[in-house]
Amino acid sequence: MEQADSCRRAALEAVTDVEPPALHEFIESTLESASMLPGALTLESARAVDSSDPIGRDDGIVTHAAGVQLIYEGLRLTRSLAHEEPWSDAETDADGDLEVLAADILVARGFYLLARTDAADKAVRTVQAFGRDQTHRLESREGSDPAATRDTNLERDVLELAVCAGAAAVDEGPSPSLLETADEIAAAADTSFPAVKRSAIGTDPLSEHSLEESPTDRATSVTDS
Repeated sequence: MEQADSCRRAALEAVTDVEPPALHEFIESTLESASMLPGALTLESARAVDSSDPIGRDDGIVTHAAGVQLIYEGLRLTRSLAHEEPWSDAETDADGDLEVLAADILVARGFYLLARTDAADKAVRTVQAFGRDQTHRLESREGSDPAATRDTNLERDVLELAVCAGAAAVDEGPSPSLLETADEIAAAADTSFPAVKRSAIGTDPLSEHSLEESPTDRATSVTDS
């Protein structure tokens, strides 16, 4: 899909200078295999609030999308490390260190791409909320709190960030319909995003009109693999 590919290229370009080679290769492989759903939703949110097809005339919108994608990949990797605790095995200790560095770089580069945008504050809140959730998850691991339910907050918060970043890219605010769609996609995705269906985004653009008529259908089509 053209938009997913554009987002992936922009994300990869943002990390081209990462060294050493082993670290760069790990980050590159992470982005190559990642679902681009957060980035794609960012692009479609921009289109939803600006019917003049801003994606085709403003590369900055793709930069917004890449920023959202990088932040998500970094936080997702951090969550995975928190669950698997690779340092408990001496053989995987070095790999764990590499993944921690990769996660930090992905989030930092994502922040860099969104730093001077109207979505910057939402990006900060997203990372802060993730930190709180993971802290509570660790504290409640032996308690009665269903810790696993906190993990899905990341997908919800990142998709809300995607909607905010997409709207901000065209100097608008996110509409209630777009935010509702983000919540619906997150609920269907749980803790992982499927591949973005080629025919769902780009050939059948997301629009405020379609959201108002059938938000559930829209959420389903965007997340079909």
